[in-house]
Amino acid sequence: MDLDKEVTRHPNGWALLPLVVFFLLYILTFIFTGDLSKMPISVAFLSASVVAIVCSRGSKLTERINLFCKGCANDTIMLMVVIFILAGAFAGTAKAMGAVDASVNVVLYLLPQKALLASVFIAACFISMSMGTSCGTIAALAPIAVGISSQTEIGLPTMLGVVVGGAMFGDNLSFISDTTIVATRTQGCNMLDKFKVNIQIVFPVVIVILLVYIYQGLELTGSTAITSGDVERVKVIPYIAVLVAALAGVNVIAVLVLGVVLSGIIGLASGGFGIWGWTGAMSTGIVSDMGELIIVSLMAGGMFELIRFNGGIDWLITKITKNIKSKRKAEFSIAGLVSFTNLCTANNTIALIISGPIAKKISDNFGLDKRKVASLLDTYSCFVQGLIPYGAQLLIAAGLSGVNPMEIIPYLYYPFLLGIVATIAIIFRYPKRYS
Repeated sequence: MDLDKEVTRHPNGWALLPLVVFFLLYILTFIFTGDLSKMPISVAFLSASVVAIVCSRGSKLTERINLFCKGCANDTIMLMVVIFILAGAFAGTAKAMGAVDASVNVVLYLLPQKALLASVFIAACFISMSMGTSCGTIAALAPIAVGISSQTEIGLPTMLGVVVGGAMFGDNLSFISDTTIVATRTQGCNMLDKFKVNIQIVFPVVIVILLVYIYQGLELTGSTAITSGDVERVKVIPYIAVLVAALAGVNVIAVLVLGVVLSGIIGLASGGFGIWGWTGAMSTGIVSDMGELIIVSLMAGGMFELIRFNGGIDWLITKITKNIKSKRKAEFSIAGLVSFTNLCTANNTIALIISGPIAKKISDNFGLDKRKVASLLDTYSCFVQGLIPYGAQLLIAAGLSGVNPMEIIPYLYYPFLLGIVATIAIIFRYPKRYS
């Protein structure tokens, strides 16, 4: 059978067996261990991919493997991989150069100490926007949150809720965030266009949260030992340059290359690392931080190509959209799809990799605006990820503070409001221009 001249296959629910295996692995892992992290995401995708190849019908094994490889190497997947590589190189270089600590010190130094809660929230927002990672932001700020709590009357779960909320802001909006990259690539839209829609949805949440934190901060008493530390403003330049270039509409590849070069130059000039330290930092960022995500993206591309080829995607879309008669219901179906997937995988990037291609088909069928769909996918994934106690974000915050993740959940104001506002945006068709 010539796969380049593939026949049209009827919708077939059995073609979704690889996804069933994927979710079943996590369900069984949770039942027997109570810890989803015991099942590495790469192993789960490898298992599902093997099932996809074995169960694909109507062609020789070699042809099925070729089709899998074709899916791995499609334009969307390969562009995502290139972006992940550059994002890892930038994140690794900036971290080794000292940009993370410098950003924390600069923000906390410049903002009023009386407004501690608002200051820490803004710091988390800025760092997560700059780094493109909520986990990295929480790892950087959680120890500071512990210190602030110990020297004031602010409860530790409250402080951690502030940090996690700000971290999810950047996870949702950053131009170099995994979720932004996947959401825009799977929907085929520009990152800046997605940002313009996304910021209109979340901006009211940010304003409300800041007002709440400012009000709470004004009622606090007691002194703190927060100081400017070694405020090295120059080390924040790469982050600022990346943000400005991205907002100016510069191609994401060029933006990330700019970030890597600026971070490297500043690191070399400041003695943060030598030339080989720079190359080592880039390697660490690419391999350690992005390696598994790159592998998973490739396997997901191949697996979904086989599922599509066998009629699984068409079957799923037919079932999901069976009673949908409007764009509003279509958007809700997409929101529910990514939310459910996120609950099952405890990883918002993986949830987007799985649900993104399906959402694209639904979007095309109902004439939805791809910019809003990308925003909804990213926003709902961050809403769920920011609240689940078994997600990496809350586990990191809890691990660094000695607090039970369940104690933090009542103080996660930002993720809660994020989900509410995203739902309102669907109900009232907001923003109107993209609805």
